[in-house]
Amino acid sequence: MTAPDHEADVLRAGVAGTEAESASSAQALDDVRADQQRLRLFAYLSAREHRTYLAIMRLFTSTLLADLSIGEVTAALAAAEREGRIDPGESELDTVVERLKQLRLWGNLVLGRRETIAASIAEFQHGSVRYQVSKLAVRVQRDVDALLRVPEGAREVSRELLPAIERGLGEIGSALSAAVAAESAEPGSKRARRTRERLAEHVTTVFLQHAELAATVRDFYAYLGEVVTRHHLAPDEISGFRNLLVEYIQMVVEDVLRHTETIAGSLAGLAGVRGELIRLLGPADQLGTEVERARGRTAADWQELTDWFVDAPGRPSQVAALREATARAIGSLLASVKRATSGSGLLPGRRGELLKLARWFDEAEPPEAHRIYAAAFGLYSARHLLPAPDYDSDNHDVPWRDGPVQDVTVSVRSRGDRGARGRTSRVLDDPMTEESLLAEAREEDARRGAAVAELASAGDRLADTRLSGEALSVLCELLTLAMAQRDSSDDPGSALDPVHRLRVTIRPEAGTHTRISSSAGTLTLTDAVLDVHGDGAIPAEATR
Repeated sequence: MTAPDHEADVLRAGVAGTEAESASSAQALDDVRADQQRLRLFAYLSAREHRTYLAIMRLFTSTLLADLSIGEVTAALAAAEREGRIDPGESELDTVVERLKQLRLWGNLVLGRRETIAASIAEFQHGSVRYQVSKLAVRVQRDVDALLRVPEGAREVSRELLPAIERGLGEIGSALSAAVAAESAEPGSKRARRTRERLAEHVTTVFLQHAELAATVRDFYAYLGEVVTRHHLAPDEISGFRNLLVEYIQMVVEDVLRHTETIAGSLAGLAGVRGELIRLLGPADQLGTEVERARGRTAADWQELTDWFVDAPGRPSQVAALREATARAIGSLLASVKRATSGSGLLPGRRGELLKLARWFDEAEPPEAHRIYAAAFGLYSARHLLPAPDYDSDNHDVPWRDGPVQDVTVSVRSRGDRGARGRTSRVLDDPMTEESLLAEAREEDARRGAAVAELASAGDRLADTRLSGEALSVLCELLTLAMAQRDSSDDPGSALDPVHRLRVTIRPEAGTHTRISSSAGTLTLTDAVLDVHGDGAIPAEATR
C-alpha cells in the first residue's frame, strides 16, 4: 500500500469515527430530552393547585377510555368544591380550562375526539374540545394514589409467596417440556397454542409473585432502617421492637433461606433452556413490535430473577444482602434496646418531658404559661440592682415563639446534665503526612498508567510481549473482573478500567492456549483467547 492510500484509509476511518461519535451524542441528547419530558408528568404533584390537579387526574383515571369535555370536568369539580376537596373558585369554567391546558402541556392529558355540534360559539369552544389521559400519566396517578394510601408502619412481608414461587418454577419446567413436544409434533396447532398459553400463565404468575415479594421485602427493610436510627424509644416501642427483633425478622429470614436452595436449583435448570423458553413466549403479532411486554419475556428479566436468589462471582444476591442487612439491623436494634433500658441510656430521659412541657405551653393562656414557666425552671421576676449593660440581648419586640432557638445538647436532653462526656477529640492537621500520602497516590497512579500503557501498546501481540510485574498485575485484576461477568465458562466476559479506558475481553475457543510471560512469571489460559484494547472498545468476536 502506498503512502497516499494509507493516508486516505486513515482519513476515512477518522470520518467514520466522527460520524459514530456524533450519532452517539445525538442519541444521548434525545434520551435526556425524553427523560425530561417523562419527569414533567410529576409536575402537577408539586404545583400550588395540586388538589385540583389530583381531582382532575382521578376523574380521568377512574374509568377506562375516559373521554371528557371541559363541561363534564367542570361539573365534577363543582361537586368536589362543595365537598371541600378543592379550593373555592377552582371549579369555574375559565380556571378549569387553564388547568386542563396545563395538564396537556405537561403530557398528562392528550386531546380526544372533537364534536362539531354546538348551540353557540362558547359551547363550541369549550364543549367540542375533549381530553383523554395518556398511558404514562395513568401509571403515575396509580402510583400516587397507592402511595397516599400506604400507612406509616411496617409492611408485612409476603412470605407465603416463597413456596408459591418454588412450585411455579417447577411447573414452568413441566409446561416448557410439554410446549416443546407439542410444537415439534404439531406446529401451529390448537394444542401447541394451548400449551404455550399454559407456559405463559405460569411464567407471568411467578414473576408477579416475585415482584410482590421483592417489594414487600424492600419496604419492610426500609422501615427497619428508620427504626434502627432512632435514639429515643418509648416503653411500648421497646416491647414492639423486641417482638420485631426476636420473632418477625427471624421468621422472614428463615423462610427465605429455606426456599432459596430449591429455587436456585430450579433456576439453574431453566438457565440452559432459557432461549427456547423466551422463543415460545414470543410477542403477540396483533400488538406490533413496540409493545411493553409482561415480565419474564426477556433474558434480562430471567437474569434479574436469578440474581435475586443466586450469588455470582463479585455479585452477591439479594438473599445475601438480606442476610447481611438483618445482621446489621439486629445489632442496631439490640444496641437501641440496651441503651433505652439501661440506667445511663436515653430512657428515662428528658425528651418526653420536654415535649410534654412544650404541649402545656402551647395549650396554656398567658397567665398560666407564666406560672408553668416559673414552676418548671424556678425563675421569677428579678430586680437588677446593678447598672444596665450596654447591650441587652433580649428583644422585647419579638414574641417568644419567634425568637432565637436555643440548642439543647444531647446530655441535657437525655440526662439533664451539662457535664462533658468522654475526652475531647484531637484535631488532626498534619500537612507533612498529607503531602506524603498525596505523593504516594500520584506515584501509584503513575505506575498504573504506565502498566496500562504497556498493555495497550502490546494489543494483539500480547502473547509475544514480555510484560512487567505491574502490567501483569493490572491484567490479572481486569481478567478476574471479566471472568466474574460470565454466567458459565462458555460465555465471553469483558472488564473495563474506566479511568484509563483499557478493556480486557476473554472469550472461549477450544484448543487454544494463551501464554503471557512477564518478569513475575507466566500466565497460561486454556481454551481461551484474550483481547486487550486501549480505547475501551468491545471486540466484535465477543458480541457474537
